Amino acid sequence: MIGAFEVMVGFFIMLGMMAVGIHVAVAIFTIATLGTLMYLGTPLLYSFGDTLWGTLNDFILTAIPLFILLGELLLRSGITERMYSALSVWLDRMPGGLLHTNIGASSVFAAMSGSSVATAATIGTVALPAFAERGYSERLALGTLAAGATLGILIPPSINMIIYGAITNTSIGKLFIAGILPGVALAGAFMLTIMAFTLLRPGLVGQASERSTFRERLASLVDLLPPAFVFAIVIGSIYSGWATPTEAAALGVIAALGLAAWNRKLTWKMLHECFLSMASTTAMIMLIIVAAFFLNYIVGILGIPHTLTQWVADLGLSPLGLILALVIFYLVLGCFLETLSMMIATVPIVVPMVVQFGFDPVWFGIFLVIMMEISLITPPIGMNLYVVQGVRGRGSITDVMVGSLPFLAIMLLFVLLIILWPGLVMWLPEAMG
Repeated sequence: MIGAFEVMVGFFIMLGMMAVGIHVAVAIFTIATLGTLMYLGTPLLYSFGDTLWGTLNDFILTAIPLFILLGELLLRSGITERMYSALSVWLDRMPGGLLHTNIGASSVFAAMSGSSVATAATIGTVALPAFAERGYSERLALGTLAAGATLGILIPPSINMIIYGAITNTSIGKLFIAGILPGVALAGAFMLTIMAFTLLRPGLVGQASERSTFRERLASLVDLLPPAFVFAIVIGSIYSGWATPTEAAALGVIAALGLAAWNRKLTWKMLHECFLSMASTTAMIMLIIVAAFFLNYIVGILGIPHTLTQWVADLGLSPLGLILALVIFYLVLGCFLETLSMMIATVPIVVPMVVQFGFDPVWFGIFLVIMMEISLITPPIGMNLYVVQGVRGRGSITDVMVGSLPFLAIMLLFVLLIILWPGLVMWLPEAMG
């Protein structure tokens, strides 16, 4: 049986290849191939064909391009911009003003797109002009955009949850349900942080907008109906048992097409742009997933999960000690790797080990997603930092990094909260059976 030392050497070689810019799928497939040749022999490489065919024909993974297409349709049909304006009418009077709108809009868009990067780009494009006009602290505004967008992979539907569920054979429906309370709670924690900052330092908040009448607020609710409609169709159909996540994604796309047609935005040009973006993003993700499934297969045959579990047991770590060690591990890893790369590279090795230590795979999936969220705003590689800076188009990325630090601290405290109180994650899926 392969030893723990050899496993760690192979793992760090794979991370090293990713760190120097080799494509994630190539790095993963290279390590899987080397492990096969060194320990199992050439004939087992032929099984990659079966892995490739089986993965690309997996009904569950069909949800990925559908959710990507759903987000593109909502963005290009103007629904997101009107949603942001409507939320600003309701949230602008809270201490922090438009900063709360960033969090609220990110939460709602996350509940439709399933992608943090898409959320950061979309909400940032809509929001930044308003902040520049009204004199808000630019760093804090940028920080709320980068941190709020991380909710895109926690609030269901989430592409990362779909990938995690497919690789670990965990119920995607339960993962979606488990993400609701933590997602709402984390969004609330972000808003409380904004209120604390602005009450202590009122100068951080710019000029308030004209107070809206109650009638104007009620009228603005019309612009919140389309995203609520899409969310109800997608999530409602899953939780009621009427549809699988893949079927629910298809229903969401149909609803988004109908809304785009209603808004007179449904054109051949718009559809062409949506499908091009969907195809390129899906191709990148599926190539990585195919390599990850092959690595998962080889890891299982080599008995690596058992080897690592025994190694950790020999170290004398308790379950709590193991999970705290993983917090540090993912914090360090998040400084150098993009979230999808980090998740797919580690899940085949880490998940069997933590399950052996008694952790529920659904709970660990949410824990892992929150650690991925943290990596999205962790310098120097945090993807959301660069997306928000790219939308901003001027100045130094240091402003985005500094503005994100308070929210990074809140997310770390939130991780400790779900470790000490796992019921925050597990209560809803257990209550719904």
